[in-house]
Amino acid sequence: MEYISTRGGAGTVDFERTLFSGFASDGGLFMPKRIPSLDRDTLWKWSSLSYPELVKELCSLFITADLVPRSTLSDLIDSAFSRFRHKDVVHLSRLKDGLNILELWHGVTYAFKDLSLSCTGQFLQYFLEKRQKHVTVVVGTSGDTGSSAIESVRGQKNMDIFVLLPKGLCTQIQELQMTTVIEDNIHIFAAHGNSDEIDVPIKELFADVDFARKYNLMSLNSVNWSRIMVQIAHHFYAYFQCAPSLNTTPLPVVEIVVPTGGGGNITAGCIAQKMGLPIRLVAVVNSNDIIHRTVQHGDFSLSESVKPTLASAMDIQLSETLRSCSASDEDIMRAMRRCWEENHYLLCPHSAVAAHYHYSHPDSMPRCCLAPASAVKFQDAVLRAGLVPQVPPEITALTAMETRSTPLQRGQDWAQVLKARIEAAAQRWETQSGRLGSPGQREITRQGITQA
Repeated sequence: MEYISTRGGAGTVDFERTLFSGFASDGGLFMPKRIPSLDRDTLWKWSSLSYPELVKELCSLFITADLVPRSTLSDLIDSAFSRFRHKDVVHLSRLKDGLNILELWHGVTYAFKDLSLSCTGQFLQYFLEKRQKHVTVVVGTSGDTGSSAIESVRGQKNMDIFVLLPKGLCTQIQELQMTTVIEDNIHIFAAHGNSDEIDVPIKELFADVDFARKYNLMSLNSVNWSRIMVQIAHHFYAYFQCAPSLNTTPLPVVEIVVPTGGGGNITAGCIAQKMGLPIRLVAVVNSNDIIHRTVQHGDFSLSESVKPTLASAMDIQLSETLRSCSASDEDIMRAMRRCWEENHYLLCPHSAVAAHYHYSHPDSMPRCCLAPASAVKFQDAVLRAGLVPQVPPEITALTAMETRSTPLQRGQDWAQVLKARIEAAAQRWETQSGRLGSPGQREITRQGITQA
């Protein structure tokens, strides 16, 4: 399996180089050169698999055995899911009026990104241990990506992670899940700006090719193919759980409703379609409706500003990626209240965007709504909907824990602040590993592993 840039100017690379690259050298995103096509027999065989087994089958199509032997790949994925709270890793709740909610949030941080990032962290660690090298991970987050990325690499001696969060625009719990992790390889920056603004210094770092190469910069945002790859499994699992039968010709179509921010999850769904999965995708968004406007009207223009909403992880305009639908805050609260009244089931505001679509678009076609996060992370939204939050002890304990973060004020050169901290972290690793000035040191560049 080879990978190429979406802009066509970076040549072909293997999975390892794709994993460590993030953006391609021409500014595009790495995608498979060929999308595997699955026949009916394969879909039938996969229909009885557990979620972890589906992930293993899908990853084996995109990661060649010469890079990661199949038995090793299986062990890495098992390790990735070992900290999940639900025995099935993900769970489908079948509620009234045909509302099917696929809970993707049973990982450590109560968000769907735990699924792909826990696997990606294992893949990274496998190659880094094999090569005895160090990387610098740089992540911008609107809420959930940061904490999931942190949990996937915390305490790892050969990875330092730098996370930029928009101060005051995440929920308190989201912010605490990041700032209470105080391992030496975790570096948190609280920026006085929105999600799109914090992407600017990150892109500036990667655009400085010499700096990116010297400090082995990589991204764990949704630009990383490894995340998209694992997320393809959501759509297969949703289909197999909700399809009435696989004994009909043609196979039945299932509608998958995807709360959409940066576009990674909906991209994974599009690839699942290309592989032959008979699904209809619906991208549902909040008031920051750039994807809805693009699909409905061909309008990909930016609004003057990003509007803060209850569904904060979807407060994004610059998507990296499709019937679509948008929901206002009032729509979100109405869906949360209805779901509770009918099922005694609390939705997070992002999942409620999908539920709003379900309630307002009745259809005889089987349907599955992806639930990207648990309501426990969004107590303020639950209260605004007139409902009572349900908060587990491990979330309550966050408020009493020590926190650590570095503020980024408006007017500062954020990119320069980051560069200084990245340089210091790299020097610390070199000193601790005894590699300072060692001859023949190899670098993991944006294009993979090369001899320095």
